[in-house]
Amino acid sequence: MQKYLLNIIILIAGCCNVCYAQQSAVTFAEARAWIIAPISINKTTDMDFGNVAVSTQSGGTVVLNPAGGRVSTGGVSLPTTSGSPQPASFSVTGESNYSYTITLPTSATLGDGLGNTMIINSFTSTPQSIGTLNAGTQNLSVGATLSVNAGQQAGNYSTQTGGSSFNVTVNYN
Repeated sequence: MQKYLLNIIILIAGCCNVCYAQQSAVTFAEARAWIIAPISINKTTDMDFGNVAVSTQSGGTVVLNPAGGRVSTGGVSLPTTSGSPQPASFSVTGESNYSYTITLPTSATLGDGLGNTMIINSFTSTPQSIGTLNAGTQNLSVGATLSVNAGQQAGNYSTQTGGSSFNVTVNYN
């Protein structure tokens, strides 16, 4: 009988180990955040299509590329006294070596303050759609196409005199 009693005690002791087994476990984790420099864009120069002449019979365009060159089409010509043609340029700054997307407008309007207007569209940029902030900065140049109507009224046209300015937007990827 003692043998059976000893076996029962051993059996109960073995069950008690199971009965007292750990039911849960706890650990911890750390959290981190790294705040990066905000991205910003500042205008360096305004866009200038320079001097433009147009036929009374036929309109055309002036294409100003981001590198500063320009060409004309249709009844538009570019006089040898060209004015000061230049693309718009911007300085983009932010976190070093980060990439960013560039969003260009679809159109803008130049006006002469007397109700005469011209449309700017087909905006292009260098870099094109994605830039990289090497050493935390990059220059961005923007060109576009100016549509000139046949017999366009002579005058000084700008986005400030009866026109609408354009926005260039940059965002981190």
